[in-house]
Amino acid sequence: MSESRKLLNVYSEIGRLKTVLLHRPGKELENLVPDYLERLLFDDIPYLDLARREHDNFAELLRGNGVEVLYLEDLATESIMDSNTRECFIEDFLDEGNVVGIGTREVLKEYFEKFNNKELIDKLMAGVRKSEISKLINRSLVDLVDTNYPFVLDPMPNLYFTRDPFATIGNGIALNRMKTHVRNRETIFANYIFQNHPRFKNANVPTWFDRKENSPLEGGDILVLNSKVIAVGISARTDAAAIEKFAEKILYSDQPFETVLAFDIPKKRAFMHLDTVFTMVDFGKFTIHPEVEGSLTVYAITRSDRFYGELFIEKEESTLQNILQKYLEVDKITLIRCAGGNAIDAAREQWSDGSNTLAIAPGEVIVYARNYVTNKLLEEHGITTHVISCSELSRGRGGPRCMSMPLIREDL
Repeated sequence: MSESRKLLNVYSEIGRLKTVLLHRPGKELENLVPDYLERLLFDDIPYLDLARREHDNFAELLRGNGVEVLYLEDLATESIMDSNTRECFIEDFLDEGNVVGIGTREVLKEYFEKFNNKELIDKLMAGVRKSEISKLINRSLVDLVDTNYPFVLDPMPNLYFTRDPFATIGNGIALNRMKTHVRNRETIFANYIFQNHPRFKNANVPTWFDRKENSPLEGGDILVLNSKVIAVGISARTDAAAIEKFAEKILYSDQPFETVLAFDIPKKRAFMHLDTVFTMVDFGKFTIHPEVEGSLTVYAITRSDRFYGELFIEKEESTLQNILQKYLEVDKITLIRCAGGNAIDAAREQWSDGSNTLAIAPGEVIVYARNYVTNKLLEEHGITTHVISCSELSRGRGGPRCMSMPLIREDL
């Protein structure tokens, strides 16, 4: 077994979860203000203290089911222990944060000198208010304009959705390029973790996508259905061009994957990623938001028989059940519709990610308490549900799957 296979192993959505990466919400949530919610991709402002308690309950539930829980902030801290690496990390972070003013940049680096590594990571995640910097050295026009904006460095409130910046597929990762500039800094943490953290740096982890690509690909759009089939959403956050690049890289690798199914879903806020409308809960069983079924188009991407590196792309003309049955090679596909397809209940529970479940084993999932109609339907279909409170976590428009990045699952 390769070293990367020991550290990363995800060949399904439902294999028993063994190791997962989370981020405990931090001070970044307290830097959310109404005027800048849209810029920072939030619809509301969670109460940090309660959000942390809810997240801690989520982590304890995982640990109680035998899952090793790692935290993004801890791995990032342990990845910059070398002083040169820390310096490079700060420079990369300021570049990605669009801090180009010479004076502001110098003051920030001086400000960061007083922090140890853990404090530095927390501060970079939280963002830097202008009021924190007592002496702005105005040496360029950039430092003098836009004086009303309250942040020198934007907060990163989306970090607790660890699913998106990178995705574990097989024994490698897709190190993603995020759709929005405000989230692309999130991928820097994964980049440094896999290059510098003692747990990963000597493992030669394969990379199926690079954060410097021009087209966006986000982890919430990637579902590893089994060891042969990967589903990827063409969504509001992931472009078709990125899926082609990803498909070429992984289908022509030494991995067992044979097909990438590209799901073209509606481009709207409520359907942000594929996993907000479609997740796998058991062998042949899926949650789905009923509104996407009628408008869903699926393309099958496979290796071409003509030239190495060429892809064969075919538009599937059948129903979603038949498409999944064909490629997953199962006798029956069951689609469990969010809130049973009721127009009002489904729309309400979809807004709180009723279709976004985290499988910790076949037929065993973690769900949000507020989606009680959908949760009852899951139980009626033989699915064991672990229900977590979510009054604050759900304000970020992401569910249990969004909040978790599996690193190791048992093979089916």
